Amino acid sequence: MMLINGAPAESIPATDRGLAYGDGVFRTLRAENGEPLHWTKHFSKLADDCAALGIPGADEAQLLTETRAVAKAHAKAVVKITVTRGSGSRGYAPPNPCTPLRVVMSAPRPPLPHALDGITTHLCRLRLAHQPALAGIKHLNRLENILARAEWNDPEIHEGLLLDRDGLAIGGTMANLFIVEADQLLTPILDRCGVAGVTRARVMAFAAKSGIPCREEHLPLQRVLDADEVFFVNSLIGLWPVARLDTRIWLPGTMASEISKALDTEDAALA
Repeated sequence: MMLINGAPAESIPATDRGLAYGDGVFRTLRAENGEPLHWTKHFSKLADDCAALGIPGADEAQLLTETRAVAKAHAKAVVKITVTRGSGSRGYAPPNPCTPLRVVMSAPRPPLPHALDGITTHLCRLRLAHQPALAGIKHLNRLENILARAEWNDPEIHEGLLLDRDGLAIGGTMANLFIVEADQLLTPILDRCGVAGVTRARVMAFAAKSGIPCREEHLPLQRVLDADEVFFVNSLIGLWPVARLDTRIWLPGTMASEISKALDTEDAALA
């Protein structure tokens, strides 16, 4: 099911700047029985990202109503919310004022791999460029991620590790990265590239509440390879422990298991 500016539709104007330039932001979230999980966190991040790009934010009550409407199409749904700057004339100069366009759509939640023992991960050849003005924002310019994901078609590989131009680990093609090092939880600093996801923030909040040392740091690839545990998180998959990255192999770890259970418990309480 899809709503465009609140009305059932399946197309947007060819003049929309999200289509022409990737001028917009999006969020992807889970919904159970018509109710979006962690709505406040997702809307807050969407609003922050819109503000960072100078796009007027959507009304929360209106957007929540639309999200619930499309989510009802599936008992277990994935909802994608996209907000663009709207239509404009030819050229890069943004319209002022602008009339944002919003798309809210749902699909059935796809089956996910059984990942208790960990997933196999590919080390991507593509390197992420630095753009501090966009770092952390889930904007529509995702061509780097698309090209990185196109590097493999092996169904046994479920995610790719992305490095930046300096060889620092940033995250997966669709997920945030954490490593465990001497009972400490570390995640990459996203000050030059990467997306700061809602589940990443949830993991960091859980660590703070549980007394687990957790820091954002620059993480060279070798530090990831030397880590005791490595895992990816996002709002759809929850937590995926990494069992293999090319030739490096990890056994299931206790911290990833503890955090995965905590995330599942939080989700179950909201469903």
